[in-house]
Parts: sequence; C-alpha cells; structure tokens
Amino acid sequence: MIGAREIELAGRLADVAGGVIRPFFRASFDHEAKADSTPVTEADRAAEAAIRAILDVECPTDAIVGEEYGEKTGTSGRTWVIDPIDGTISFMAGRPIFGTLIALLEDGWPVLGLIDQCVNRERWIGVTGQGTTLNGKPVSTRACRELAAASLATSGPQYFSQHDGDHFMALAAQTAHKRMLFGGDCYNYALLASGHIDIVVESGLKLHDFAALVPVVEGAGGMMCDWNGEMLHAGSEGHVIALGDPARMEDVVEALACNH
Repeated sequence: MIGAREIELAGRLADVAGGVIRPFFRASFDHEAKADSTPVTEADRAAEAAIRAILDVECPTDAIVGEEYGEKTGTSGRTWVIDPIDGTISFMAGRPIFGTLIALLEDGWPVLGLIDQCVNRERWIGVTGQGTTLNGKPVSTRACRELAAASLATSGPQYFSQHDGDHFMALAAQTAHKRMLFGGDCYNYALLASGHIDIVVESGLKLHDFAALVPVVEGAGGMMCDWNGEMLHAGSEGHVIALGDPARMEDVVEALACNH
C-alpha cells in the first residue's frame, strides 16, 4: 500500500536529482556513448548515484533498477525504478523536455510514478487509486471521440525497427497525422496526462523508461498497455501505448495491426 511516506520520499529523490541536474543544463559536461550507442552524461550518472544513496539508507530491503547503475536485489517485494534523465539527447541539446523518472513497483506492478522536469519546475505524481497531480493540482486527460481527430506523439522514427515503424505509420495514417509530434520522451506522457496529447506509441522501451509513466497516465484518467492491449508490468517487452481516452484502445490496437 502506498502512503504519504513513499510519496514524500519520491518527491525528495526528485528534488535531489534536480539539484544535481540543473547546473549541467546548457553548460559544459562530459558525455560518452554506451554499448547500445545511446549517450550518457555525467549528469545522468551523478543524479542516479544521488538517488541510490538515499534509497540505500531509507529502503535497504527494497530492490533498485536504474538505467545507469543496473539492478540491486531486494527482499521486500518492492522495487524502485529510476531513469535519472529520460531524454538525454534533449538534455544535451538544451531542450527542457527531458525528465527524471522515479517509480515504485510492488510485485512487479507500477503503483507510484513521478515525472519531474527540473528546469521548468514541473512535477507529475501518480499513485494507484489516487488522482494524478501536477505541482500538487489535479490533472486529467481529455476525451477523444475518434482516431481521425487524435494527436499522436512518439520520441522519434529512428527508435522503431522497420517492422514496428510500418505498424506505427499504419496507425499514424488514421490519426490527425499533420499534427504528429516527434521528440519529447517522457514529457509526451506528462502532457497526455494533462490533456494536451491524445496518444503516445513507442517500441523498444526498457522498464526504467515506462514504469513511472503508468501511474501518472492512469491516475489522470488515461490508460497504458502494450501493443496487444495488455497491462504493463516488470516483464513487459517494451511496446507501449498511452491513451488519454481509454475508449480508443481497441481502435489503436487494431490500427497498429500488431502481429509481431
């Protein structure tokens, strides 16, 4: 059960990460390519290290999964999932649409999620059974009566395989594709939770990319699932749909014609 302590702790973790990240923004910093060719900066590593240092003291029996420093096993059945800078390419380009992602899973299911944009000072918090907030004020997704009127976002076409990209474009053709949005990473899901975007679709995401998004989107009245319409959990393989209006789920899954 998620209570005030977990919510306060998640906020404190985001505060610490933001304090580490902000001095690097639009400044000089070291960066390198990881084994998968994605970039990592000293800000990513310093922020995750700061978060882990607090969790090691305050939640010693909880597991931790982080993008930069891997997995620490635990015995409590709870797992903190961390992405210190989701959208590192945007961060490196000086675009304030990256975010720190912090999630808490119980038995593999996301029950608390936080999206923090430390430059804009925007923080979305979602908890299972509670309404999502932005800086403490309730937010909600918007209704979408048909795919033809839906705004669709994704981080970028370069992240799809040819196969998945073909399926994505089949969906895009049925949406308001002249208004399609590229770039944004986790910020797209935050905007969806606040009622500004209708659909986000991605593939190839890791647990640290999507775990925090689920409670935020669903607490705002939206829905997240995989490309088959199944709920997301620690074992999901990274094909992700976020919907502001859950009534469009079958339409989106059908348009994706998912048979991968």
